[in-house]
Amino acid sequence: MSALIAAPRTALATANPWSLVPPLGNLDAYISAANRLPMLTLEEEQEYARKFKNENDLEAAGKLVLSHLRLVVSVARQYLGYGLPHGDLIQEGNVGLMKAVKRFDPDQGVRLVSYALHWIKAEIHEYILKNWRMVKVATTKAQRKLFFNLRSMKQRFKGEDAAADLDTHRDTLNPEQVNTMARELNVKPEEVLEMEARLAGGDVLLDPSPSEDGEDAFGPIAYLTDTNHEPVAMIEARQRDVLATDGIATALASLDERSRRIVEERWLKVNDDNSGGMTLHDLAAEYGVSAERIRQIEVAAMKKMKTALAAYA
Repeated sequence: MSALIAAPRTALATANPWSLVPPLGNLDAYISAANRLPMLTLEEEQEYARKFKNENDLEAAGKLVLSHLRLVVSVARQYLGYGLPHGDLIQEGNVGLMKAVKRFDPDQGVRLVSYALHWIKAEIHEYILKNWRMVKVATTKAQRKLFFNLRSMKQRFKGEDAAADLDTHRDTLNPEQVNTMARELNVKPEEVLEMEARLAGGDVLLDPSPSEDGEDAFGPIAYLTDTNHEPVAMIEARQRDVLATDGIATALASLDERSRRIVEERWLKVNDDNSGGMTLHDLAAEYGVSAERIRQIEVAAMKKMKTALAAYA
C-alpha cells in the first residue's frame, strides 16, 4: 500500500482507488494515506467529473473522492471539541464528500474543493446534532447556527475582555454579550442562555448501572416512570380483570352444583357486615356430611377451577 501511495499521479488511473484504504482500526495510517494522495489538476478534475456525469464512470468518481480525502480530514479535525470520535467525524465527512461528487457539475466554473466543503460540513453537523446528546439541542436553522457558533463567539468575547484588561476567567456571558450574540445569530437572548446552559450541562443517565458494591443506583427513571400507563403493567391488569370476571365464571361452570355452591359460599360471598359466607360446619350440617368431607370437596373443586383458568388464559 505504501508503494501505491508514493506512486505518481498517473498511477491512480490504473490502480483500484479503494486499495489505498489502510488496515481496519488504524486511523493514523488512514490520515497519513489521505494526506499523501496526489491532488488533481483542474484539467484532470474536469475530465473525471465529466466521465462520471456523462458515462457514470465509477472509477472516475473514486479518483475525485480520493483526491479530496485530505479535505475531509482537515474539516473533521475542527469538530473534535464536541467529544465525538475523530474516525466517526471523518466517516460522516466522507459521506458528504461522496454526495458532493455525485452532484458536482464541472461546467459551473467552480472547483470541487469549494463545492464539497458545504456538503462535508453539513453531514458532520447533522451527525453531531444527532449523537452529541440523546436529547436534541437544536432544531431550527437559527438554533443550529447558534449551536455551532456559540463556542467560537465565547472565545472571541474572552479575547476582547483580555484586550480590555477585564476578567477572562469567567465562563458565563454577561448581558451585553448575550444581546450581541443574539443579534448576530438572529435568535432571542433567551435562546442564547438556554443553549449555553445545555452545552455546559452534563448528560445524566436515565437508568444508571448498579454501583460496584451491587446496590441499585438511583436515577431519573425512578421518578419519571408512569407505572399506570406502562404497557406491560396495563396488559397484566387487563388480563387480571378478564380472569376475575369471565375466567372465574368459566371455571365455576366446570363444577357440579354442590362443588360450585361450596366454593361460592367459602370464597366469593361477602355479607353486609364484610364477613364471609358459610363455614365448613354450616355446609356440613346442610349436606349431612362431615366438615372434613366439605373441605375435601372444596380442595378438589379449587384444583379443577385452577386447571380451567389455566386453559382459559
